[in-house]
Amino acid sequence: MAEASDLERTEPASPRRLEQARERGQVPRSPELSTFAVLMAAGGGLVLMGASLADTLARMMRAGLTLDRAAAFDTAQLSTRLVDAAAGALFGFAPWFALVLLVASLAPMLLGGGLVSFQTLQPDYARLDPLRGLFRIFSWYGAVELAKVLLRSVLVGGIAVAVIWTDRAELTGLLSEPVRPGLAHLAHLLGVTFLMIAGGLALIAAIDVPFQIWDHARQLRMTREEIRQELAETEGDPRLKARIRNLQRDIARRPVVAGVLEADVVVTSPNQCAVALKFTEGRMRVPRVVAKGTAQVARRIVELARAHDIAALSAPPLARALLAHAPIGQEIPAALYNAVAEVLAWVYQLRRHQSAGAARPQPPSNLPVPPELDPRSGSAAGPAPAAA
Repeated sequence: MAEASDLERTEPASPRRLEQARERGQVPRSPELSTFAVLMAAGGGLVLMGASLADTLARMMRAGLTLDRAAAFDTAQLSTRLVDAAAGALFGFAPWFALVLLVASLAPMLLGGGLVSFQTLQPDYARLDPLRGLFRIFSWYGAVELAKVLLRSVLVGGIAVAVIWTDRAELTGLLSEPVRPGLAHLAHLLGVTFLMIAGGLALIAAIDVPFQIWDHARQLRMTREEIRQELAETEGDPRLKARIRNLQRDIARRPVVAGVLEADVVVTSPNQCAVALKFTEGRMRVPRVVAKGTAQVARRIVELARAHDIAALSAPPLARALLAHAPIGQEIPAALYNAVAEVLAWVYQLRRHQSAGAARPQPPSNLPVPPELDPRSGSAAGPAPAAA
């Protein structure tokens, strides 16, 4: 049962899935809303530009029916006059056409927003499947579309009959009006009729818009398994992320490990910091810092020093001064030469003790560290240096 529930599309679409659907051109669209907007624009254009359009028609009819005797018998002029009449009509109706075309272009954006996607132009042969088409026709979606068609027919037909019946006297009165005022009056009546019919379609649009939004969300629903896969793709597999973090830590530790392994001594401030120093006589002018760090890195440095028998000295003031003023790979400051020289002398004596059995040297104490180089020189003095 759990596996079955994981495969059911019960979860809302994630933001990433919505974005991917938008890239494919899959956004909610309402044909009823677009039809309503276009009819309103056409009706409003007729109401506002009706007189101008009627005047254009009158001029076109007058020019087309005004012929002299020579032109009436000249068949070569028929095509020329037809082209002139069509151009005049197109130019006169251009503002109205532009208004309708603009609204028809912008109306689809009212619901899904502006979108440019060429994926919708790619051929989809699944749409040619007759079984899929029949299933869509006889599905609940087809039933909803049929209900909208029936409601639209009833509304449009009812509103048209009501308008014609109400304005029947005004319509018959057009026959007694002069041509130009009658044409302007007719354009106004057509515009008002368009607006009334479009107003009736507002009810269809008000029903279709929420339905299209709901159906779009339904089509993009996800299963729980798909959500888990998406989280793994976007945020990464937890096991893989843990392995990456371990690798990053190992990579970050490699310079520290390499520096400690070539060091001669590690100077520490217990539980605070550690600095590894190296000096090769004849190759280096003064000792250099080969590794340093605080907290976990400092503990790692001390562990490596113990594991590889590298001398370690607890000298907090010197360790803090080296940490603050000696970058890795650089020479120590001149003000710390004397203190570091005492540490290296102790290291050489310790090596002689280990190799030749000489007396074990005492770790140096009271190292000459200038107070201005110790970040904590204003605090109480730390313990005396001792071998680690």
